[in-house]
Amino acid sequence: GVCRTYDGLQKVYADILQRNDKVSEFRCNIPLDGLEEGEFTTDFLVTRTDGDIFIRECVQRKFLTKPMTIKLLDASREYWLKRGVTDWGLVIDAEA
Repeated sequence: GVCRTYDGLQKVYADILQRNDKVSEFRCNIPLDGLEEGEFTTDFLVTRTDGDIFIRECVQRKFLTKPMTIKLLDASREYWLKRGVTDWGLVIDAEA
């Protein structure tokens, strides 16, 4: 399928997932339906070859301490926890 990335960090991570033999599929920009904080999408919903699912959100390091970023990331984590996905994490660009 097609995965539309919105920045270099997402593109690099999509390439990493594409080459990972333990990943059977991944979807990007998944809408979080019913999220009270407003419209937000999860960057990557990934299924491993063993069927396990994990979530990754891509965040530029410079935005990590922004209150809205923190609020949205917390909302994403809670959203997926309520759906039984416990492997939730961040992909962050390299430190300059």
